[in-house]
Amino acid sequence: MSASLPRPIPWLGSIGPVNPLDETITDAPSAAPPRAKSAGPKRGDDRGGVASPAPAGRTKAPALAAAMVADGAAESAASAPAKTPTNSKPAAPSFLQRMKTKFFAKKKIPGSGIPPRKIIAWLRNGRRLSQAGFFALFMFLLVRTEFRGGFSGGATIRMPYPVEGFLLADPFVSLMTLLSTHTVYRSLWWSVGLVALTLLFGRVFCGWICPFGTLHHFFAWLVPNPKGATTGGRRVEANKTRPYQNIKYYLLLVFLVMAACGSAIGGLFDPICIAVRSIGLGVLPFFNYVTGRGLDTVSSGNLRILQQATDSTRDVLVATVLQPRQYFFHQTWVIGALLFVVILANRWIPRFWCRALCPLGATLGVIAKHAVFGMEKDHSKCTDCNLCIVHCQGADSPQGGVKWRQDECHMCMNCEVSCPEDVIKFRFMPNRQSARTAPQLDRRKTLVSALAGVCALPVLRTSDTLDANYYDRLIRPPGSVAERDFLERCIRCAECMKVCPNNALHPTFLEAGIEGLWTPILIPRIGYCEPTCVLCGQVCPTGAIQKITEEQKLGNRQRNVPHISIGTAFYDQGRCLPWSMATPCIVCEEFCPTSPKAIWVEELDVPGREGRTVHVQRPHVDPKLCIGCGACEKVCPVQDRPAVYVTSVGESRSRTNVILLETENYNRS
Repeated sequence: MSASLPRPIPWLGSIGPVNPLDETITDAPSAAPPRAKSAGPKRGDDRGGVASPAPAGRTKAPALAAAMVADGAAESAASAPAKTPTNSKPAAPSFLQRMKTKFFAKKKIPGSGIPPRKIIAWLRNGRRLSQAGFFALFMFLLVRTEFRGGFSGGATIRMPYPVEGFLLADPFVSLMTLLSTHTVYRSLWWSVGLVALTLLFGRVFCGWICPFGTLHHFFAWLVPNPKGATTGGRRVEANKTRPYQNIKYYLLLVFLVMAACGSAIGGLFDPICIAVRSIGLGVLPFFNYVTGRGLDTVSSGNLRILQQATDSTRDVLVATVLQPRQYFFHQTWVIGALLFVVILANRWIPRFWCRALCPLGATLGVIAKHAVFGMEKDHSKCTDCNLCIVHCQGADSPQGGVKWRQDECHMCMNCEVSCPEDVIKFRFMPNRQSARTAPQLDRRKTLVSALAGVCALPVLRTSDTLDANYYDRLIRPPGSVAERDFLERCIRCAECMKVCPNNALHPTFLEAGIEGLWTPILIPRIGYCEPTCVLCGQVCPTGAIQKITEEQKLGNRQRNVPHISIGTAFYDQGRCLPWSMATPCIVCEEFCPTSPKAIWVEELDVPGREGRTVHVQRPHVDPKLCIGCGACEKVCPVQDRPAVYVTSVGESRSRTNVILLETENYNRS
């Protein structure tokens, strides 16, 4: 008989009631307690007899005690280990045994100890693999959102991967651009697949796919609240459903109303846009800078082995992770600081962004109320152990006794895996009586949010940044639509800035006003627009920058195709060396990429100091040929403020921001 099973009570030779085993057994016979009458059949004994009441005097308590003592002694003797000398100590477990016990031993399940269904445990592990895989895919596409080759030879340059794929599958972006432009950009039809997935399984995108959500999930696990650790009362309180989780629904309403009024400013809060913008413009350049400086420091020594090792390491990193050159971005410290603050909030409230501020999560939450897969709870089995709340990612009230918030659930499956009482089950077509499928929003706050969306855009546009005092250096990428249409489409994803090979495109700060915050602007002093490059239009997911060809950008005189101009160059003759200092210089003319050149020079002799004559070539600009690429401004040797600069005047996308030329007809509509 197994030692883990209790020993049976020895047969006493008579039928009758048995005294409780925890009573003090004496030699005196005890009176049998009165028996309740039962109408049903009586249980038989081990020999098949029928148990019947017996006189109290026939109860043999001393015999029972003696038999139990003897039986226990025999069992103890059989199970007792062999005696060892008193001065010997038991052998300590080896390192491998300790590691096996720590990592591979099955942990005892609290409560009733009912193990979770295997399919749910597999889904939980599959979700972890899915998060890691999609985050790796996102980072791969983000790193590959760049061009590493050259533009010589006239080859057509395109991205080998759909680097904007995550943005194309974003339902919030699709809905926002639909309301702002009254059209659906054809590539955004990818988002219909995510809507269908949400209708089937709920907010699986938030828990299984979203790279920004995975980033928050990881840091919430990596740096938990030091006072609450990863378990305990503080973690339970942090993961309970809170009223602040409705903020994202009010933000969603504000952004959709603003989109209907003509602005896609909601892209500032879209999680995919934030991930691309923050990591692409902040984290990757930071990593590139630190790694490059570290390798340079190591290779600056005189040890040949270290120099060879750093060269090999640099080659591998450049081929995989590092950018081919160091990129610098305008005001990127603000974007990086905001990312740090948002991630740091996970130290106190796990996945704070996902729960409180994410408009994409709110969009999917509204769609998820119709999902056919969900949670079903047996409230009668719940013992209030709160293990489901400790591991909950969405703060969706998985515990018994309350209604489950289907619109908040990330489908992480942690609650069912953690539940030891078999209270929670995820299934298709669940019983909806224990679920709350729609967010409970306050009517007044909803009306205030809608009113804020209506009033916000006029307030922003009555400032002096769009119509009355347009910033002259606000140069948009080639192929951009008119400014008002641009603000209706641009979601501030920064894909165009990341892909620009010359580091020419940067996020605006206040150059385009609050409404144009973090939209792309060309800063020629940092980098110029490559004449044969059209990559920014290829990666734009919403059509704010149109997908143009090289011929459309440069024009074709033989086929009467006009070139696309993003601005015009001007000279500050008081700073230009040939004009003001009698110093020969034709750097700008040499670097002008147009054919024929938009910069031409005037040959003349000018008086120099001490009566000598200096031959100079004074540059001039032909506005009909200038495309505003900024190459002249980039290479101007006057460092503090270049003598030649580019403004947005003469841009092809505008009918009003033009130069008054005699050959132009300004009476056209």
